Amino acid sequence: MAPRRLRLLLLGVMVAAQVSLPAAATATAVGAEADPALLPPADLLLTAGADSYGRGDWGAVILQMERALRSREAHRARLARCRLLCSDANRTDAGTDPPSQPAGARQQRQLDDLRFFQRLLRRAACLRRCLPDGASRYQLGEETELEFRKRSPYNYLQVAYFKINKLDKAVAAAHTFFVANPDHMEMRQNLEYYQMMAGVKESDFVDLEAKPHMQEFHLGVSYYTEEQPQAAVLHLEKALEEYWVADTECRALCEGPYDYEGYNYLEYNADLYQAIVDHSLQVLSCKQACVTELASEPGREKPLEDFLPSHFNYLQFAYYNSGDYEKAIECAKTYLLFFPEDEVMKQNLAYYTAVLGEHLARPLKPRENVQAYQRRSLVEKELLFFGYDVFGIPFVDPDTWTPEAVIPKRLLEKQKVERETAARISEEIGNLMKEIETLVEEKTKDSTDMSKLVREGGPLVYDGLSITMNSKLLNGSQRVVVDGVISDEECRELQRLTNAAASAGDGYRGKTSPHTPSETFYGVTVYKALKLGQEGKVPMRGAYLYYNVTEKVRRVMESYFRLNVPLHFSYSHLVCRTAIDEKQEDRIDPSHPVHVDNCILNAEALECVKEPPAYTFRDYSAILYLNGDFEGGTFYFTELDAKTVTAEVQPQCGRAVGFSSGSENPHGVKAVTKGQRCAIALWFTLDPRHSERDRVQADDLVRMLFNTEETELPPEQATAATQAPLPGPTEVPQPGSTSGKEEL
Repeated sequence: MAPRRLRLLLLGVMVAAQVSLPAAATATAVGAEADPALLPPADLLLTAGADSYGRGDWGAVILQMERALRSREAHRARLARCRLLCSDANRTDAGTDPPSQPAGARQQRQLDDLRFFQRLLRRAACLRRCLPDGASRYQLGEETELEFRKRSPYNYLQVAYFKINKLDKAVAAAHTFFVANPDHMEMRQNLEYYQMMAGVKESDFVDLEAKPHMQEFHLGVSYYTEEQPQAAVLHLEKALEEYWVADTECRALCEGPYDYEGYNYLEYNADLYQAIVDHSLQVLSCKQACVTELASEPGREKPLEDFLPSHFNYLQFAYYNSGDYEKAIECAKTYLLFFPEDEVMKQNLAYYTAVLGEHLARPLKPRENVQAYQRRSLVEKELLFFGYDVFGIPFVDPDTWTPEAVIPKRLLEKQKVERETAARISEEIGNLMKEIETLVEEKTKDSTDMSKLVREGGPLVYDGLSITMNSKLLNGSQRVVVDGVISDEECRELQRLTNAAASAGDGYRGKTSPHTPSETFYGVTVYKALKLGQEGKVPMRGAYLYYNVTEKVRRVMESYFRLNVPLHFSYSHLVCRTAIDEKQEDRIDPSHPVHVDNCILNAEALECVKEPPAYTFRDYSAILYLNGDFEGGTFYFTELDAKTVTAEVQPQCGRAVGFSSGSENPHGVKAVTKGQRCAIALWFTLDPRHSERDRVQADDLVRMLFNTEETELPPEQATAATQAPLPGPTEVPQPGSTSGKEEL
């Protein structure tokens, strides 16, 4: 049975060219036994494969498309290897250069020019010896290269493999193509079809073109997010190793023929020096663009910003969490090579230095290979900006860290004028549109407010629950306070669990006062509580109640906010904050400063930046309170200025406050001045990729202990929890900076 609407994006090259290869070439086996160096050029193989597809010859499609992929890769590898090998050719022969002769300055410069040319000749001769005859035949045209970048051969391959019932290979080819073409509806339908087919495994959905450095980076970030710093370090360091390999190859592949870019080849009449400048600057610009190439992912519009520096941002904190302060300092100093004025990193470095000791920290230097990389990059940028300024050869700097000192003053002034002109034009257009926008806003305001209220009005699912305050009463959007979530007895049971199972500083790497020195902090996760219950160290009844209550809160939030997709636990934490009596006098700090759960709040600028180190995957948050017999500890919402309080919620047993995790809901906790404040803090995500691993383990343990596939919650039972933010690169824990998880 063929996939529904299994269409193929046929290449124009199939129609435009009818190329048939010799029978002997067609008969060559696909696999390791075929020497890639002996393969025909990739464009011929690609055309032949498309032609075979038109004839329905599936074996030949697979043969030619696989060979086309291998031929292109082999040629690129050969070019990179030879260019790197021959870049050292002059060092080998350096001893044959005649010694400098005393002569006039002009004659000396002429000799220097000749020696430079001699080095070029040696390098060219080395390349001629290294590369096979007719290597230029393997140079692909722009359109053909684009087809390979779009991964078009895999579109053919997935059909051909399906036709011969090689499902694992068909699935891998389809997935590889779809990763680079996420809007391709037919391939999406094919993948959905494959997922339903018997015999297809999850492991078959692999990206055959994945970049090793990007795979390792994402693995490292994933482990970092899951608070496994040792594993994060391992993969992030491996990502850097692979990055340098990829960077070296990318730069070597830039040393190709001159692209006339709009020139008519026959009309291009540059003299010797202009031709050298044109080609050299083109090669340098390509090498600078490797920054973008290596930070790009197929199917993603923009590259990852500051990709290389971000490795050291993650690493400095991962090493800190692993207790390796020397490496943390090394990585922090390396990051500061790129962003020397980064205040957070400077604070981190100062903290690490204070912990390790000034005498041990001072000798530690940034990584040498990164220093060399930066020096080379800055020299290249200087040359490219000079070429832009003097010759008008455009250069778009791919980095955000380039210091202004590298850019010629005249070019800086020109760019400033261009920015001011663009800003003025934009302002004029904005003023012209302002009246129209105001009218539209006024007309839609009432209906928008109503739609928000309607969206928030879902059922509470369980009996006995009541809405105490909605968004309107809380003076905001996506906010709710629900009472009666659990009973007084269940509150006491969970408080007893906290006192029996919680660890000092749990969730905060053992820091007992992570947010304020005036309170101590104790916490326990769902999985840890269940494990302790299994071991008989705490009552299993309390641990199981904790598990069920978290699920209850999740369902209530999901239903009340009328979400079309399920909420997934991102982190769940049963926590108690206890006031330290002797530290309450003249206290002015809050229990938890105002913050936003999925972005970095800049109260002065009235903005919230949704990027690491924020936990950007959070979508909804909730807190279920277990008691109210303490002083202080009021939860409150504010405006973006973190000062203007818009609503307050007084904790009490069975009360839950839920809200969306974005910039619309900055919040904090007032100081707990007496007694103990206990609650279950929960964070949820709509993205299943960020589901908490601890929760999955808890689900498995519950199924094993209670012999049930799903936990059916009776309406009278309570459940609450979300998971604390899995960290993106987080700031170092020190006074005045947020770190680790944000407890609510």
